[in-house]
Amino acid sequence: MKRILCIAALALMTASASLAASRTVKETVTPASDSRITYVGRTLTEGGSVSFDWTATYVRISFEGNYLAIDASDTFRDYFNVWIDKAPTSEPDRIIAIGKGGEKSVFGKIEANSVYDGRIEIVNEADFKAIYGKKAPSQHFVTIQKRTEGEQGKATFREIITRGELLQAMPLKPRCIEFIGDSYTCGYGSENSVSTDPFTPETENCGKSYASVVARYFNADYVVVAHSGMGIVRNYNSNVAGWYMPERYTQTFDMDRELKWNAAENAFKPDITVIYLGTNDFSTGLQPSQARFTENYLTLLREIKENYGEEHPILCMSSICDANLAAYVHAAVRKSGMKKVNYLDFTPGVHHNDDRNLGASSHPNRLGHQKLAYQVIPYVATLTSWGLNNEIIK
Repeated sequence: MKRILCIAALALMTASASLAASRTVKETVTPASDSRITYVGRTLTEGGSVSFDWTATYVRISFEGNYLAIDASDTFRDYFNVWIDKAPTSEPDRIIAIGKGGEKSVFGKIEANSVYDGRIEIVNEADFKAIYGKKAPSQHFVTIQKRTEGEQGKATFREIITRGELLQAMPLKPRCIEFIGDSYTCGYGSENSVSTDPFTPETENCGKSYASVVARYFNADYVVVAHSGMGIVRNYNSNVAGWYMPERYTQTFDMDRELKWNAAENAFKPDITVIYLGTNDFSTGLQPSQARFTENYLTLLREIKENYGEEHPILCMSSICDANLAAYVHAAVRKSGMKKVNYLDFTPGVHHNDDRNLGASSHPNRLGHQKLAYQVIPYVATLTSWGLNNEIIK
């Protein structure tokens, strides 16, 4: 009997050792700069690492096996949406935080102090079991999107870890949109339901902004160049004088004035650029001179045309913050004399200006952003000749 038990114990130990060994053998570590990984947004590659800080920047990864992790860090603390084996929607499968110190990641919700510098699991076998309720397929694709803006930090992905082969991710889609804006475009407070709620990074989600809704409707990739409080010639409450969106638009990183972006060297070529700026120029009961506003707005339009060509369509939108803003933007569009520069003025009735459609600090919540998207979609459809479809706007 003792001999049988010893043999059984030895067999169990051998099996466990073999399983551990197989996991070790199957683990593949790949530089984050590998060409099989698709980045959508402004990034900087240095060696095997890829860094970015603009909100809504996202990464597509495909792989074999039921395990994916990244070796990553952040200069402060950023939150990321994760979708597993599906196209991105307004609700992520998972939210992770990356920052300084800590070791936690979470599935389906944000947990306090869930920050990490180093390896962080994106999905594992338990996650797939929760999704499928049974053995998962052997091949998967994951989208990881930075949901917080540049002020919250710059992320660096160093390595991608899989237990199986890294596969070629979906490349850039045939349709692409560029959005330029402020806190509205960032999704500031989009997950709140009370207009008096204070801003917190946890409730900022670019995935629920009008920009994301429009891109999803057209099944388009998109890049967001946006920063809360930014204006054309005046930032919110005159903060950060001399650093406005025409200057920021030329940058590789939101928070770095020195490193300039070279659109010609990037694979992302938008079919249209949408500008939604001006609210901060008219904030706190003040307004800039129309001459200076027009001058800076024309600078931004010229920068866009220099990036993508004279025939590139641009949609210039004004918010409901001040009656004069619409006149300012419309005048700048007329004065530009450029081809395919168009204008859209949101009316006060575009959404309810109460808690039904507002989130933190009276910014649009998810429902408010959906209503904005309803107005933007027909213009984009016309200017790109994409047309409308029967998809639900969500």
